[in-house]
Amino acid sequence: MPRIALGLEYDGSQFAGWQRQPVLATVQGVVEAALERVADHVVGCTVAGRTDAGVHAAGQVIHFDSDAPRSERNWRLGANNYLPTNVSVIWARAVAPEFHARYSALRRTYRYLILNRDSRSALTAGRATWIHRPLDAARMHLAAQGLVGEHDFSSFRALSCQARSPVRRLEQIGVQRSGDWLDVTVTANAFLQHMVRNMVGMLIAIGCGDSPVERLATVLAARDRTQNAATAPPDGLYLLGVQYPPEFNLPALGSGAAAPRLVVS
Repeated sequence: MPRIALGLEYDGSQFAGWQRQPVLATVQGVVEAALERVADHVVGCTVAGRTDAGVHAAGQVIHFDSDAPRSERNWRLGANNYLPTNVSVIWARAVAPEFHARYSALRRTYRYLILNRDSRSALTAGRATWIHRPLDAARMHLAAQGLVGEHDFSSFRALSCQARSPVRRLEQIGVQRSGDWLDVTVTANAFLQHMVRNMVGMLIAIGCGDSPVERLATVLAARDRTQNAATAPPDGLYLLGVQYPPEFNLPALGSGAAAPRLVVS
């Protein structure tokens, strides 16, 4: 049966995460419902990475199988016709049968947005995390470099995380300031549940001066979630994109989706 890959962007504020749940609104639920109306048969989607409640995506990737005679354009426009306004299909591609949205991925990139000023924003509630205490972005960036490489990230996984191994390869992480905005961007081969939010929580504590730069290395080495700072809120987290081997001929990271860089100050 032919296999189709889709690129999605969504505002996760009104959803209980990606994964379908019986009585709650989820991204998977509305996407599969829309695709079923286009395909005229039951559709089951496989996702590159399940996002939590309140988390957004600018470059989520899914795949599904369908023998419905639809063009890539028909899949994209048809699904968007039935999706709510906070979810959009940004591209569609026919892919080889061996393509798998999760297991074929080489790396994922997340971005975490922080509004750092003493007054909250009326325009970005639910789409960025507001921290009123001054943050030292340079200090946060320096500390974050200790996370680069292959490590046991047990200190940065949710207590409920069901991944069989806590080892991940973090390829790069950076913290940048632009006016009142801080941008934490991180790329890894894969992520554990709450991993990015737990890393950002520790970086915020360091940026505020509540913890020394050296604290992050100590927490990483402890391999104990209880030694870490509080989990950062979901509001500022975006799945920016997923990268695949070139033979699958999928759009480049972030292609077709505006990378979330809020400029309201």
